[in-house]
Amino acid sequence: MTASKHPAFDAFVETIATLRSPDGCPWNRAQTHESLEEYLIEEAYEAADAIESGDPDHIREELGDVLLQVVLQSQVAADAGNFTIDDVCETIDKKMIRRHPHVFGDANAQNANEVADLWEQVKLSEKGKQAGTEEVSYLLDDVPSHFPALLQAQKISRRAVAVGFEWDTIDDVWDKVAEERAELEAAYAEAPKTPDGKVLPKDPGAYETAPAQVDPRIAAVEMEFGDMLFAIVNVARKMGIDAESALRASNNKFRHRFAAVEDQARAMGRTVEDLSLDEMEECWQRAKQCE
Repeated sequence: MTASKHPAFDAFVETIATLRSPDGCPWNRAQTHESLEEYLIEEAYEAADAIESGDPDHIREELGDVLLQVVLQSQVAADAGNFTIDDVCETIDKKMIRRHPHVFGDANAQNANEVADLWEQVKLSEKGKQAGTEEVSYLLDDVPSHFPALLQAQKISRRAVAVGFEWDTIDDVWDKVAEERAELEAAYAEAPKTPDGKVLPKDPGAYETAPAQVDPRIAAVEMEFGDMLFAIVNVARKMGIDAESALRASNNKFRHRFAAVEDQARAMGRTVEDLSLDEMEECWQRAKQCE
């Protein structure tokens, strides 16, 4: 018998199988695909945080937690007679080979952006081959609607580009941003506002429960702002920038700088709430200089 090249993985799979066995763990035996869904999402975000921390030990631990979710979900399926972890690995292996024709075939891709475009084209060809049923499918159906909005916008945009729905240049996209800004400002000018300039709040949950209750002028401002954000996402895509990563980095930068402002306030025996706007700005500039 040939020794496994990944004995630790094989041992881990056996551990999870034992936990799901009749003599195993009651909690693990009780889990279903649905009950584990929230943990899968949570662990993915925690892994992303670990990666941004740059701590290899932390990254290793959190990737292990993600792997736990994959193996446990696969064991749930195996116990139901649906598929096994080997089936999962075989399926993704075939997909990676199929979607990298520039490595395993004759296609060409010279940089990461061209690879991403090629990936979408292969996905589209797969979708075409799977067609043939009477059920109507659409290009964007498999972009999960529960993705964070920014990530979803990137996926939608790239999928549309794969079929040629694209601006010619970055300048064209900037023109679209300007157009959307003008429409946003026009909608904002028409909407009812509070004395401090905020659009009056719509009823909580009105979009989901009773759209007619939303003042159409308020709804228009929100929609036009979303359109402008979507256009900005396309600027990032044209520049080869991942908008989700870029915004996450800006969030982290703001967190660190604002924490430094709070530290400076404490050093003065005050709280950040006690600082004037000018004092906060001075602390902010010092925080920037210390980076």
